Amino acid sequence: MGKVITSGGKSSPMSLGVRSISSLLVEYSVPAIVASVATSLYNIIDSIFIGRGVGPMAIAGLAITFPLMNLVVAFVMLIAAGGATISSIYLGQKNVDKATDVVNNVLTLSLIHSVIFGGLTLLFLDDILYFFGATPETIPYAREFMEVILYATPISYIFIGLNNLMRATGYPRKAMISALLSVVVNLILAPIFIFTLDWGIKGAAFATVCGQSAAFIWVMFHFISRKSFVHLNLHNRWLTGNIIRRIYAIGMSPFLMNICACVVVIFINKALLESGGDDGNFAVGAYGIINRTSMLFVMVVFGVTQGMQPILGFNYGAGQWGRVKKTLNIGILIGVIITTVGFLCTQLFPNTISSLFTGDDKLIGIANSGFHLFFLAFPVVGAQIVIQNFFQSIGKPAFSIFLSLTRQMLFLLPFLIILPPRYGIDGVWISLSASDFIAFVVAAVTAIVMMKKLQPKNIVHD
Repeated sequence: MGKVITSGGKSSPMSLGVRSISSLLVEYSVPAIVASVATSLYNIIDSIFIGRGVGPMAIAGLAITFPLMNLVVAFVMLIAAGGATISSIYLGQKNVDKATDVVNNVLTLSLIHSVIFGGLTLLFLDDILYFFGATPETIPYAREFMEVILYATPISYIFIGLNNLMRATGYPRKAMISALLSVVVNLILAPIFIFTLDWGIKGAAFATVCGQSAAFIWVMFHFISRKSFVHLNLHNRWLTGNIIRRIYAIGMSPFLMNICACVVVIFINKALLESGGDDGNFAVGAYGIINRTSMLFVMVVFGVTQGMQPILGFNYGAGQWGRVKKTLNIGILIGVIITTVGFLCTQLFPNTISSLFTGDDKLIGIANSGFHLFFLAFPVVGAQIVIQNFFQSIGKPAFSIFLSLTRQMLFLLPFLIILPPRYGIDGVWISLSASDFIAFVVAAVTAIVMMKKLQPKNIVHD
């Protein structure tokens, strides 16, 4: 079966099977939350720099890139999420050789995906951006931003792919440091590039790439070092059919989730442009502000789920079902608390939030109205996210895919078709909150029904 491990202290991945769930969640989730919040805050501050330093049409242009950014993330998370889950399960089965094979495969697949995706997208960039809702006023900003990002996809793909593995193989703090390193470099360089050098929105993209490059170097040093518990090994397998199939099978859930998010944002942008009339570009810009704000809280919940993932994967692989259920229950509670805080902030202080991004009164007014309606069902979004990621973390991607598709495609798209023609821009915001609530109900029912059926006897040991 290969090299195995039998025990471990507090800092060893083996502690995932013996230490208290609460202490493990603190150890693994807090660094992931810090990294997620830092990344989200960077996105917000970056948007503020763009809005204040370039103008309201630049914010709208940035919003047009959201679908394409979702595609960028989709193809890397197809590898990163699957690799992280599989490596945790293998460590739960005490098989280090297989976990090392996963690291080698993730690195190779990240490089292949980045070259293919980045190259093809650059060839058809303008056509893609117009399809996503760009107008003659916004496409120059969208194009300048995405050209820089796409040329650097090999760096970003390897960084994201290996950083997820770093956390999954027992190094949550180092994974946090790599994310923080990326953010700090971004925040230092963005104002210099945008304001001092007058590079505009392209400067924001260059700052992003520089930050990811610094984090890429940090992550590569970790996996090259033989001091790391699981590290790159030339003698292990690099492209293995069975591992690749499992990576794609489990990674298909976040992949489809981001693909659906891409499709949904296209529909949202087009609905805002059509229902907004002369204010269509401003409505798209308002969505950019609202989206950045909502993602701050969503990313905190994602940080919780990233911390849960190695705990769930390890204990499911080890057949410790009680610890799996306890981890899920605590995660749901934390997720609901986080999104409830987001609901309260946006209901009580919408004008304060909008004014951070822009001084344009029209843009602020549309965003304020959106905050009130968009966040109506936000308190239950935390539970839906945790449940969806739970199934992915235990290697049951079909349920995670089902929950993602129902929220974004089955519920949201019909609302976006029906409500905006009747209620205008407000119909877009109502569509989003209504689909969130229905998706929560479906996720809760699915979790209740399936928890009794997903027992350790179903685990396959390769």
